[in-house]
Amino acid sequence: MNIQAIVYTSNTGYTAEYARLLGEKTGLPVYSLEEAKQNLTERTEIVYLGWLMASMVKGYGEASKLYNISLVCGVCLGTSGSQMPEVRKMNKLPKDLPLFTLQGGFDMNKLRGMNKFMMKIMKKILTRQINGKEEQTENDRAILHMLNEGGSCVSEENLAPVIELINE
Repeated sequence: MNIQAIVYTSNTGYTAEYARLLGEKTGLPVYSLEEAKQNLTERTEIVYLGWLMASMVKGYGEASKLYNISLVCGVCLGTSGSQMPEVRKMNKLPKDLPLFTLQGGFDMNKLRGMNKFMMKIMKKILTRQINGKEEQTENDRAILHMLNEGGSCVSEENLAPVIELINE
C-alpha cells in the first residue's frame, strides 16, 4: 500500500476523532471529505473512514469515485468488528478491500433534523428487539448501552489492527 492520506466523513465527531487518532499514529495527513477535494488529487491512495447508517458507510460512494481507497473503516454503535458482512454487502466492497468496523459513540444531543428523528425511532425499535431476545450478544448489549447511556468508545485499542495494517 502507498497510502497518502486519511479521509473521513463524520456526523457527530466520533469518526473525526478516529481519523485524527489514526493520523497521529501513522503520520498521515487527515482531511474531511470536503477538505480532501481541495487538497488531494484524484486517484490519490487513501484510507477512508465513515459513520455507519443502516450498514452504509457514509461518504464512501463519493470518495470511491474520487480516490483509490486501500482500506475502509465504518464507525458504528456496536462492538468493533461487528456488522462486517452487512457493511461489505451494502456498500458493494470488493472482497480484497480491507474493512474494519470501529465502535464509536452516541450522543442524541449532537444529532439534528432527520437524523435525530430517525435515531429516536431506531432507539425504540432496537431496544424492543434486543430486549425481546432470549439471549443477547455482546454486540446487542453494547448497542443498548450506547443508545441508553451514550458516550464514546473511541480508542487506540479499537484502531490497533488498522494501524498495524497501514504500518506493514
